[in-house]
Amino acid sequence: MAIMFQRIIPARIQLGVLFIAFCFQILTASGAQKVEALPEGSGALINHSLMLVQRLEALLAHGNGSDVALRVQTLHSDEVKVFQAHSLVLSLQSEVFEGLLQHRNASGLILRETADCATVFDKFIRYLYCGEITVLLEQAIPLHKLASKYRVTALQEGLSHYMTQHLASDSPQGHVVSWYDYAMRIGDMGLRDSCLQYLSWNLSSVFQSGEWRAVSDDLLLSLLQRSDLILQSELELFGALESWIGHNQPGGTTIESALRSVRYAMIPPGQLFRLQKQSPVLLKYHESVRDLLFMAFQFHSASPLQFAKYFDVNCSLFTPRNYLSPAWGSPWLINNPTRDDRSTSFQTQLGPSSHDSAKKIMWNALFSPRWLPVSLRPVYTAEHGAMQAVRAEEGRPRIIVTPATSSVDFAGVSFQKTVIVAARQQGKVVVRHVFNFHQSTEESGDFLAQADLQRRASEYLIESAMHLHIVIKPIYHSLIKAKK
Repeated sequence: MAIMFQRIIPARIQLGVLFIAFCFQILTASGAQKVEALPEGSGALINHSLMLVQRLEALLAHGNGSDVALRVQTLHSDEVKVFQAHSLVLSLQSEVFEGLLQHRNASGLILRETADCATVFDKFIRYLYCGEITVLLEQAIPLHKLASKYRVTALQEGLSHYMTQHLASDSPQGHVVSWYDYAMRIGDMGLRDSCLQYLSWNLSSVFQSGEWRAVSDDLLLSLLQRSDLILQSELELFGALESWIGHNQPGGTTIESALRSVRYAMIPPGQLFRLQKQSPVLLKYHESVRDLLFMAFQFHSASPLQFAKYFDVNCSLFTPRNYLSPAWGSPWLINNPTRDDRSTSFQTQLGPSSHDSAKKIMWNALFSPRWLPVSLRPVYTAEHGAMQAVRAEEGRPRIIVTPATSSVDFAGVSFQKTVIVAARQQGKVVVRHVFNFHQSTEESGDFLAQADLQRRASEYLIESAMHLHIVIKPIYHSLIKAKK
C-alpha cells in the first residue's frame, strides 16, 4: 500500500520533500543559528535563509553530491563548459530541466547554446541555486534567452524589469535598439513599448549616438509615424533620416515610406527649397514625395483658414511633433519647487504656416507645488471660530498654461499643450514624463501626481531643481468645405 501511494505522488512534490530534507541537512551541518524574538506568545523565529544560500552556492562551486554533469556546448564551436549540478535543484527551479532529467540515459546532459548564452551560463546556473544574479547591460538578452528556454519565469520577469529600468544607462554601442528588436522577436509588448517610448522621448540624443545607425527598417517607420517625438525640429529629423539612409542603404520601398512620413509642412519654405536642391536623397526620390512638397508649399503660402476650405488639415502632415526650438515653446527651470508658487511667460508663433509665423501669442504658466482641490481646502467653522488646519502634504503639484490674450487669429486653431519633465537616470538627463492637455482644460489633471518633490533626492529633481519644457502645438481644423 505504501509503495502504491508513493507512485501516485507527483514528481515535483516528491522533489519538494527531498529538497526540504536536503536543506535541513545543510543547516544542521552549519551549526549556526539566528534567533529573532517575536511578540510574546507567538514563539521565536529561527532564520537560516542566508546561510542556506551560501551553502547552496558552495555546493555548486565544489560539486559535492553532484548527480548530473551539465555539458554546455557552444554552437559552431568546440568550446565545452562542464557544471557539476544536482538534479533535485534543477528540477525544482525549471520544469524543462525536470523533463530533460527524467528522460536522460546517462549521468550527464548535453546542452547546446549560442555563444552569448554559453558565456553567461555560469551566472544562470548560479541563479538556480542562489536566487540572485548580477547583470550587466550586455548580458540582459542572453540571460533572458536562457530564462525563457528553461522556463524560469521569475528570472524572465526580473530581467524584463531590469531592462525597462536601465534604458538610460550608458553603453559603448547603445542597447535600447537591440532590446527593442529582441522584445519584438519574443513578443514582450511591455518591454517593446518601454523601449519605443524612450527612443521617442529622447530622439535628439539618439541621433547623436551610434545607436541610430542600428535602427531597423520597421523601428524607423514606427518612430516616423509618431506625433510624440521630442526633437529640435522636423528639419533635424530629416537630416537624421538622410544619414540613416546613407549608412544602411535600405530598399527603395523603405526609403519612399520613410520620406513620405516626414512632415514637410512643419519645415519653413526656405529650408524646403534648400532640401530640394541639396539633399541627395530628396533629389533621387523627388517623384515619390512631389505631392507632399507641393501641398506643403501651398500650406505655407495661403491663409490656413482658406487652405482648410479645400484640404484636409486633420492629418499627420499638418500635425506638429514635440519641437523644442524657441518658436514652439520654452524651457522652465524651477529651483526648490516646493518653496512656493512660480510663474513664467513666453511666446510662440500662432502656427507652423509661414502665413502665421509673424503672429505671436504670449503664454502664462503657473506652477503650484501644493494645490488643493475644493474638497480639501480649509473652511471656516462657526463652532470653533477658526479655519480648519490642512497639512501641506495633502496638496499636489499643479501646472496651468493659458494664453495671455485672445484674438480673432485663433479662429480655426486649437492648441495642445505639452509639459516635458526631465530627470537624471543612471547619471544621464532624460525625459521622464510627458503630460498633454488641451486648450479647453488649461491644465493636466495628473501632473506629477505621484511625485515626491519634498525629498532632495527625488527622482523628479536634478540638484534640487525641476527641469520642465513647455511645448505649444497649434492644431488646424477644417471649418468650411468649399463646394466642388
